[in-house]
Amino acid sequence: MPQYRQTFLFAGLAGALCSTALLGIAVADDGERDRGRDREMSFTRMFPELPPFAPQTDTARDQAKKLGEKGGLIDALDILSDPVLSITNPAQFSPNNPDNPNMTAGMTFLGQFLDHDITFDPNSPLLEKTNPKKTTNFRTPKFDLDSVYGGGPERSPELYDLSSGVIKLRVEAIPGSEQFSHNGAIRFDLPRDPNTLTAVLGDRRNDENVILSQLHVAMLRFHNTVTDRLRADPTNAGESAEKLFREARRQVRWHYQWIILHDFLPLTIGQARVDDILTHGIRFYRFDRDNPLMPIEFSVAAYRFGHSQIRPSYRLNFGRPDMGHNPFFVFLFDDAQDPNDPDPSDLRGAKRAPRRFVDWQTFFNFGDGNVRPNKQIDGKLSTVVMLLPGSRGPAPGLPADGVQSLASRNLMRHVNFGIPSGQAIAQR
Repeated sequence: MPQYRQTFLFAGLAGALCSTALLGIAVADDGERDRGRDREMSFTRMFPELPPFAPQTDTARDQAKKLGEKGGLIDALDILSDPVLSITNPAQFSPNNPDNPNMTAGMTFLGQFLDHDITFDPNSPLLEKTNPKKTTNFRTPKFDLDSVYGGGPERSPELYDLSSGVIKLRVEAIPGSEQFSHNGAIRFDLPRDPNTLTAVLGDRRNDENVILSQLHVAMLRFHNTVTDRLRADPTNAGESAEKLFREARRQVRWHYQWIILHDFLPLTIGQARVDDILTHGIRFYRFDRDNPLMPIEFSVAAYRFGHSQIRPSYRLNFGRPDMGHNPFFVFLFDDAQDPNDPDPSDLRGAKRAPRRFVDWQTFFNFGDGNVRPNKQIDGKLSTVVMLLPGSRGPAPGLPADGVQSLASRNLMRHVNFGIPSGQAIAQR
């Protein structure tokens, strides 16, 4: 990508990402009440005066689809012959898809988790012109973890476990996981319907892939750990389960928002950009504090940068070699896998098997030398997302409309919503 174009696109990304993310922190309250969907929330435009990059026509949509197809300009053309070598020898197996020198593999999925906490548009068709002001956002545009807590214990009782006398979030042990866990510990999964394995959670998209679902499990278990600590604190003796729940949720939200402000944003757009906005405020985004709306330029365009950070393959966990189970190296998605296989050799979601859990040392830096990077933010997407699972049968959490290239889907939605070009936004 030419350097001038990188500069324009990065500047546009930085402003949209930081201002929108800081809004989410600013308007999130202290967790003293549950947020039901008492009002209809839609999307808005941050730059309504700018013209669309392309006309909202079938011809433009078809051109966008072709531009994003597998083997095209956006495809990194990774060699997908060995998931181990894709990690250990990226120069040979991903020559067009360089590693990111500053970010770890887990930040990609943290970014996806954040997205699912603030935007959800399940209804916009992929083949039609769309109006953001008439498009419902089924998430609150705030970093309040409604994707985890749902409507709270009263409105979303299926998410909660009240059996211990306090209000916890449901998790379930993975049978047999101790045989695959390097330290012999039981590992955990999302709660699931025993007949269909459909996950029971605040946002069904968080079961799209194993890494994301395990990050969701980590948030569930963190809430439960905070709850246990509060209950054990003598100063909370006699407090009601409801009050302990509200305090636990507040502390979890605060930790989550701290990570966004002090880790995710500085690593993504730089500490100087974050400091500038914290000091001088936002320039373009104007919002109603009582009813903040998500800018479509952010949700459909700017925040899609995370797709370029996806690696072709990952080491999901270390395995347990003393029990004959090697580390689990695997491609993120493989459309050739049998959708009915209970333990396919990719990381699609909606499955439960003893080896389908994460050892986080590969994804975040614990100082033990095991962490791996994600991919550089650029104009290329890993080949594994240019053909998403779905041709052989439904893949829960993934598209079922026949357009399997993630790049094509992004570009088609850009056309549908009449998004301006990144350069036009950056020049503002």
